[in-house]
Amino acid sequence: MAFKSNMFFALSVALTTLLLGAHAADPDITSDYLVPTGVNPDAKFFTFTGLRNILWSRNTPSNVTFKVTKVTNDEFPALNGQSVSYALLQYGPGGLNVPHTHPRSAELLIVLQGCLKVGVVDSTNKLFTQILQTGDIFVFPKGLVHFQVNLDRKYPALALASFGSANAGTIQLARALFTSGIDNAVLAQSFKVDSNTIQKIVSANTA
Repeated sequence: MAFKSNMFFALSVALTTLLLGAHAADPDITSDYLVPTGVNPDAKFFTFTGLRNILWSRNTPSNVTFKVTKVTNDEFPALNGQSVSYALLQYGPGGLNVPHTHPRSAELLIVLQGCLKVGVVDSTNKLFTQILQTGDIFVFPKGLVHFQVNLDRKYPALALASFGSANAGTIQLARALFTSGIDNAVLAQSFKVDSNTIQKIVSANTA
């Protein structure tokens, strides 16, 4: 009887996990593609040219520390329902893509120019770091905290990120914690510092 009870429990947990996993991904569609109301699709509907000038020139403006050019279903409606998207990442010398997560997709990053140090923290709080050269690829598992930094203080870097979602979402940790309105007392207790220190951090992130 105990065996049957344990088996039922195990099956229940497995089913719940599968259902939660299904809800974490983009929903399946029942047609080849989705078209916004009033749009008559042609080949241009399936084409995005917003990265052309950046990739041709590969120039990162001198005043840019870090810049993201997204290709999600917001910028490219043909991606709606297709569970794919891109982001082109431009790093100035020493530029940093701050610690963040993507709640709806893993990220596959390929370095197109320069050298990046990347890092990802798993659910056991273990940090994995790697130095990537041009042509190298790194995967950031879905939902895990990660970052990238251009190690070169003289030259820019360029990378392309692909996602298994038409809109993977981005949660920047500092912004989520210090600009979302969480009570300073809660943050102070969480980080084991005084409220004045938290207020300084909040002010720095909202400036």
